[in-house]
Amino acid sequence: MANLEATVYDLEGNPVKKITLPKVFETPLRPDLIQRAFLASFTARLQPQGRDPMAGKRTTAESWGVGYGVARVPRVKGTSRAALAPMTRGGRRAHPPRVDKVIVERVNVKEKRLAIASAIAATANKELVKARGHRFNDDLSLPLIIIDDLESINTTIDAKKFLAKLGLWQDVERAKEGTKIRAGKGKMRGRRYKEPKSLLIVLGEDKGAFKAFRNLPGVDVTLAKNLSIKHLAPGGVPGRLTLYTENAIAKLISERRFE
Repeated sequence: MANLEATVYDLEGNPVKKITLPKVFETPLRPDLIQRAFLASFTARLQPQGRDPMAGKRTTAESWGVGYGVARVPRVKGTSRAALAPMTRGGRRAHPPRVDKVIVERVNVKEKRLAIASAIAATANKELVKARGHRFNDDLSLPLIIIDDLESINTTIDAKKFLAKLGLWQDVERAKEGTKIRAGKGKMRGRRYKEPKSLLIVLGEDKGAFKAFRNLPGVDVTLAKNLSIKHLAPGGVPGRLTLYTENAIAKLISERRFE
């Protein structure tokens, strides 16, 4: 198979040269593995919840048995007040959540690596990127690779100007317009807003760009060494609009994490 090439853009949005892409971009699409790896990563950060095993059971209640003309529910010693049973006041729960419930989906290490490699390759597929709903200029070639000067952008104003010149600001606006207040009680628990995912920016080194881009609606910023399936395929759906620096591409080659 011939080596894949990609166009490198400058901060003005002009193509300046072409580079050879690493072999990870030739990985076949595996949406099944991507979904599994995402669920494994997502569930790993869930906190187990349960109830005190003795909740509702700290009582002297015992059933009287038969022959008294009353229901055989447990009753507090010395009284006729029902307790302990699920339908009684202060009684135990019938089926409480248990802390030993398995809530984490495990995935094999090699499957996880293949899933991340497949998700990286999906960022170079225009059809998949558009299927996720991302908006960008059709004349841009994917994957989007920018010169290393991007890593030195240190203000959000400059970040916005750069995205506008490259034709990517419309995707940030899409995320801003799609931000909604969550339905249900989650909005009282620190999860008030649901925000669509927009750009993913992968840096080789942080020289200020992290703070410049991170507060834009839907935009995520990460280093190449920390790149994960949650960044590349939010919700387990591949094809996120991703922007790499040349340095980040070099790090993907040097680390050989996905081979």
